[in-house]
Amino acid sequence: MSKRAKAGLVGGIVGALTVGAAAGLAAERYAIGRARLAPDPDVDEPFFQLPADRVRRVVAEDGVPLHVEEVGPARAGLTVIFCHGYTQQLAVWHYQRQALTAENPGKLVFWDQRSHGRSGRSSPERSTIDQLGRDLHAVLRATAPTGKVVLVGHSMGGMTIMALADQHPELFGSRVVGVALIGTSTGKLASVTFGLPAAMSAVTARVLPYLTRGMRGRPQLFEHGRRLGTDLAFVAARRAAFGTGDVSPSLVEFVEKMTANTPVDVIAEFYDTFMDHDKLEALGHLADVETLVLVGSKDVLTPVEHSRTLAAQLPEAQLVVVEGAGHMVQLERAALVTLQLRALLRRATRSASRTA
Repeated sequence: MSKRAKAGLVGGIVGALTVGAAAGLAAERYAIGRARLAPDPDVDEPFFQLPADRVRRVVAEDGVPLHVEEVGPARAGLTVIFCHGYTQQLAVWHYQRQALTAENPGKLVFWDQRSHGRSGRSSPERSTIDQLGRDLHAVLRATAPTGKVVLVGHSMGGMTIMALADQHPELFGSRVVGVALIGTSTGKLASVTFGLPAAMSAVTARVLPYLTRGMRGRPQLFEHGRRLGTDLAFVAARRAAFGTGDVSPSLVEFVEKMTANTPVDVIAEFYDTFMDHDKLEALGHLADVETLVLVGSKDVLTPVEHSRTLAAQLPEAQLVVVEGAGHMVQLERAALVTLQLRALLRRATRSASRTA
């Protein structure tokens, strides 16, 4: 097929998707307006504003500065490190940070992945899951030079933990005594349908590589288009991030704002690493570690089958499927996720004391 024919095909597909999206948006605007006028239990939450006891910069091996926030004692027997997902930032752990800070289980560490939040910008060739694993190792060395560690990862953050296990298996079972893998996957993300019908998901799979290349080549154009589509962004965040129940408009806007704060070329630069991600064999290094695998039953980005694959490789892990919840389960079902993390911390602490 000639370049002109390919361009015409892609243009036609994108045009059809745009028309469909516009029609859907027109139909949903009324519902969105009503939702934003409904009682909102999260409207006064101080998203992006939780205090830290210490803020520091950890420099990655290639010189990228990583923004890190610590809560709790500077020296602790247990350090819990939270790793956020793609197009998110450390603020996504808002409710878990509030609840666990009040309970003081040890030192809590939150960090922004490279090119996200307040961390420095990565070069495109370093925008990989393997590099994120090396970044996590740098954060671990800087914030928890001694003592036991529990790692909590959501989506890309869970993949970051798997990359660390692949690179430094000696840490798992000795230093790292607990792991939570929330809404994540060992690989095969190219087959994800995003909850779309089979025909539409096949079209999307063909279009996405072209779109990401366009984002890398002309980011200003895509940024301009994104600013014009705020209602569409709200709809997309609601559908992609959450499940079937009632969701606070403030939570949807919170997720959408984090995504909007992620430059489009960063979104594009990480695309290829998700298509190549395969860390199934690395799970073997978690065999002696207390592990929680948790996923929403309506997660369309890292579907429940991916978590079942994780759990099948870790027969001692606890698998929790949260009925009706979507990808951002730690926000949508915050209390339940926090409860499961508390239980994991207790199991990890008991396990560590038995092997001390």
